Amino acid sequence: MKDQTAPSTVRVFIALAPPDRAKEELAAALGPAYVSHPEMRWNRIEDWHITLAFLGELPADTVPDLRPTLAELAAKRPSPALALRGSGTFDDRVLWSGIDGDLTELHELAADVRTAVRNRGIEFEERPLRPHLTLARARRGDHTSVREIAQGITGFTGRRWSAERLHLVGSNAVRSQGPVHYRDIEAWPLGGTGGAPATP
Repeated sequence: MKDQTAPSTVRVFIALAPPDRAKEELAAALGPAYVSHPEMRWNRIEDWHITLAFLGELPADTVPDLRPTLAELAAKRPSPALALRGSGTFDDRVLWSGIDGDLTELHELAADVRTAVRNRGIEFEERPLRPHLTLARARRGDHTSVREIAQGITGFTGRRWSAERLHLVGSNAVRSQGPVHYRDIEAWPLGGTGGAPATP
């Protein structure tokens, strides 16, 4: 009997992830906001990422085709040196932290990722790259909390770090009514970082 629970599509994106120490620095700076604004829909720290290409909802059987392409691309690309810095908002609803460092290398990596995906015959909506980590979302009708929190960490500057892996990530954003969670489908070392592909 066919498994009715197995999804025929998967919502995916390609991203970089800060190392734990960088996330811990920012989480410490956010400590007062966690206490003063518990009503915010805070993203899990382990889910923080920098999206390079958002592919949207894809047929599940197309995802394996991306693996060799992304593995080859990652092996050829150097690791950009980045840092978390400052904060801002999107439409007074979304709280984010900015990205500093080798932004030219980051934009070139994103462009190569998008080209590689399109060369596999996968079409997706082209969105301008605005490097950031999404930290939280305000609940409907709350138009002040996000700005207050952003102002509190505007001066935050984290230590530099090297992005180690290129991540192919799946999410439950379409199917779940609860918090959005992400999972690594697979991740590949960027050139010069060494190591083997990581799978869940």
